[in-house]
Amino acid sequence: MSALRRIAALLLALAASAAAHDEPTSFLDLHVRAGGLTASLAASASDLAHDLPAVEPAMLLDPAVLNAQRAALAAILQSRLHLAADGTPLTAELRGIVPAPGKRDVHLELHYAWSAVPAVIQVQARLFPYDPRHRTFVNIYENGSLQRQEIFSGEAAPLEFRAGARQSIAGVVRQFVFSGVHHIFIGPDHILFVIGLLLLGGRVGQLLKIITAFTVAHSITLGLATFGLLRPPAAVIEPGIALSIVFVGLHAFFGKDRRDPRLLFAFCFGLVHGFGFANVLQEMVLPRHALGWSLAAFNGGVEIGQACIVLTVAPVLALLRQRSVRASERVIAAGALGVTMAGAFWFFQRVME
Repeated sequence: MSALRRIAALLLALAASAAAHDEPTSFLDLHVRAGGLTASLAASASDLAHDLPAVEPAMLLDPAVLNAQRAALAAILQSRLHLAADGTPLTAELRGIVPAPGKRDVHLELHYAWSAVPAVIQVQARLFPYDPRHRTFVNIYENGSLQRQEIFSGEAAPLEFRAGARQSIAGVVRQFVFSGVHHIFIGPDHILFVIGLLLLGGRVGQLLKIITAFTVAHSITLGLATFGLLRPPAAVIEPGIALSIVFVGLHAFFGKDRRDPRLLFAFCFGLVHGFGFANVLQEMVLPRHALGWSLAAFNGGVEIGQACIVLTVAPVLALLRQRSVRASERVIAAGALGVTMAGAFWFFQRVME
């Protein structure tokens, strides 16, 4: 097999792997009230089924099977979700459990009783230790208002929440910058789109204009969607993102000696990618007291991740061109073919879902 075919096959295999294994996340909302704390958890049926013998993920989307596993699931959560009030451990009562077939998730509601709201609430969550990539997004509400957001991943330190204390702007910015960077690096579709734009190279100023056009475009639609002004359905946006990858891959493969439309591609498809970023933010729930800051911080994190890709790929391609034009052309052709195939794979997969 030629080098070109090997590179293309590798990129397609990565696409298939990424498609088969979505980002492992769960979402935990904690509502602090006078009579106790209510925890609402949305978790993947695949994660919950992992420690249930002879139970397949699809089975947990059947209400009858789910209720039969109620006690086992309650025991698992009690052992992995630890809450304490002023240092005293709290005991969970599982009050509700329902499937969400549309997202292949299960929603669980737990209640932790107390006689009075404690001064400090401690939270430690490592819900699915079998998967070191898993992250749990935690939102803490007090009197119905979002006050704190954190992410538990790996061996994260316990969280301490002081009743009546609002999360600082600096804490919000730090959290959402991290989330933006993380989203870029776990999103192979966004990575391949940027790589596709860079394959044909160009002057530094030209590449900066292309990346800036992508940045401006996805910032516009990210803001529109976040503030609820325009929210196209994910069933349209996700195939659109895949199609954008096909376009930049085909251009890199066939468009070397033709007019360079990458600036237009970057802006037009950047609008589509912005809606994709917004879908992530909608799941995280933005803090109302720092809505603008969280939006700007997430977008900044996306740009940091994107800049890392550009600073890694562009110099390598430029160095390769300087050393061997022939080798450079082969790598570009293989990369373009792989990007196109990956985008086409994602497009048909997302259309068929």
